[in-house]
Amino acid sequence: MSTAFFDQTEDVVIKELESFSLQILSHYPIEVKSAVSINYEYNATLKVETTDGQLFALRINTNSPRTPENLSAEIAWVNFLASNSKVNVPRPIGNREGSFHTSIFHEPSQRTLHCVLYSWLAGEELGDEPTVEQLKALGAAMATMHFSSTNFKLPEGSHLPSFLDPMWETEDFLLGDKSVLDPSARNLIAQAMDVIRNQTTRLFSANKSQIIHADLHGWNVMWNDGVLSVFDFDDCGIGIPLQDLAIASYYLDTQEQIEAIKEGYLSIAPLPEHTERDMQMLLLQRRIILLNYLYETSNLEHRSMIPEYQEETLRRIRKFLTS
Repeated sequence: MSTAFFDQTEDVVIKELESFSLQILSHYPIEVKSAVSINYEYNATLKVETTDGQLFALRINTNSPRTPENLSAEIAWVNFLASNSKVNVPRPIGNREGSFHTSIFHEPSQRTLHCVLYSWLAGEELGDEPTVEQLKALGAAMATMHFSSTNFKLPEGSHLPSFLDPMWETEDFLLGDKSVLDPSARNLIAQAMDVIRNQTTRLFSANKSQIIHADLHGWNVMWNDGVLSVFDFDDCGIGIPLQDLAIASYYLDTQEQIEAIKEGYLSIAPLPEHTERDMQMLLLQRRIILLNYLYETSNLEHRSMIPEYQEETLRRIRKFLTS
């Protein structure tokens, strides 16, 4: 696999992906008027407008390790939520071949890129400054997804990673063979991962695992005239509800915001049982997984964050291990 394509400037990469998107979209029963990049971070997302005025969102998996089997599971769950829950989600769009994902070889990157076309969600992302009302709605949506999906079964031939694994079945760039960390940092992270592994095993033993979103934050939630919608299911996997709650809390700045999410959750279902130590462990795990992502990603802007992010991560690990 060539990395040279993604080592180019962001503008060059986006321009090429916009051009490539037309090849992808030719596999769908729509007439494309335009396809414009609206997000290029973990993956690439493009706003697609058709000649008859319809809008869609095209996701091109540029960083995600998702396999076709993973995408089949994701799409099956999103379709399930669209039909069986009170949570607003986008609908996957089938291509001309009858599949809900399209995989095409991309010559400049020498990679097969997996793509999904979703219906468009109106509104604006909650972003970094969600209101109390919006966070209550997010908590309620989270609980609704958990409750409605308790017995959801993955279709035959599909697969999702298990979040029992401390690295969520992704390649370990911190402690694995490709690690560039110094021995001190590796040792500290290894100690933290041992604790995370033990506590996660205990939590999974005490709770029924199920499919969860695993990335519920303000940039994956849309708000439109008082109505909340959830999107970007690319990280979904088999976990426990407490992990969703911890991940959402990780991105919040104040206790008031965290209490708002909990209040919204409680309006639908009891909160997942946990100790404060459990929550602190899951918050730290989220940060370590994100550090691992920074070493793995081809996004140059994100990779530039490594020194500062790593220093703060190691500080938090020390605090966690000595508390």
